[in-house]
Amino acid sequence: MTADDSYGRLDDDDFPAYTMGRAADMLGTTQSFLRAIGEARLITPLRSAGGHRRYSRYQLRIAARARELVDQGMPIEAACRIVILEDQLQEAQRINAEHQRAAAVATARPRAAA
Repeated sequence: MTADDSYGRLDDDDFPAYTMGRAADMLGTTQSFLRAIGEARLITPLRSAGGHRRYSRYQLRIAARARELVDQGMPIEAACRIVILEDQLQEAQRINAEHQRAAAVATARPRAAA
C-alpha cells in the first residue's frame, strides 16, 4: 500500500491508522491500558510490518467505552465483557432493522397475478 492509498482510507473506520502511542494520547489513557484490553480480547490491533500495534477509529471508540466503565470503578475484565455485549446488541439491532425494512418493501410491492 502506498501513501496515496493510505490517505484515501483515512475515512474508513476499520483502517488501522493510529499507533499505540497516538491512540493512548487520544483516549487520555496509557499504553498499558490498551495492552490490557487487548489481552482481555476486547480489541485486536493490527500489526505493522515492524510488529507495532495499529488501531482503527472503531477500535478507539470501543476502547473509549471500556475506559469510561473502568473510570467508574468497574474491573477491566467486566468492562470489556459489557462493551462486547453492547457491541453485539447494536449489531443485532442493525440487522433486525434491515430485515424489517426489507419485509416492509416486500409487503408494499403489488403482487403479480398468478
